[in-house]
Amino acid sequence: MGVTYEQATALISNFAAAVATNKEYLTELDSAIGDGDHGINMDRGMRAVMPKVEALSGADISTLFRTVAMTLISTVGGASGPLYGTLFLQLGTSSKGKAELTPGDWSEALAAAVAAVQSRGKAVPQDKTMVDALLPASQALAARLAAGDDFASSLAAAEGAAHQGALETIPLVARRGRASYLGERSAGHQDPGATSSWLLMTATREAFAEGK
Repeated sequence: MGVTYEQATALISNFAAAVATNKEYLTELDSAIGDGDHGINMDRGMRAVMPKVEALSGADISTLFRTVAMTLISTVGGASGPLYGTLFLQLGTSSKGKAELTPGDWSEALAAAVAAVQSRGKAVPQDKTMVDALLPASQALAARLAAGDDFASSLAAAEGAAHQGALETIPLVARRGRASYLGERSAGHQDPGATSSWLLMTATREAFAEGK
């Protein structure tokens, strides 16, 4: 059992749908501590991604993720475009030359992608960024697979860890990004980037665990 090109495409489609559905919610979160455009920007980016993904014929997983990356970088404003672009670019690099990804391959690719995001944004846990959702998700996935759990339950654990991580950004004082300018006033608000990252982990679980 592994991740096929079709499942990777479903991940992108699911994420685009989730962003569209939660566009106003993400923008509302960002209005409290950011520029108020995270949902709008991510939705614009994913809407641009979908036609390019649908136009890929006979592509592989690496090409798919790299296409998503370059589209997000060119269409999403603020920090979100470069950071999500970095995430997908590393996923593409890690899956190069592989027609199908094993659960271990996906776990390693996700870990490398999260590390790339951290390097790009200079963020560590509790900085109140997307890393607060992505890193726990990656760690939970790796831990559950190492313990011998099946892929579906491991993906669910990753999704749960991302959700918990997003919620745990609420009391934090932002130390990175636009929200850091608010200082103590950033506390009490859920980070929009961590929230969209949780949506990404939900989209992943739905795409990869379906029918398993």
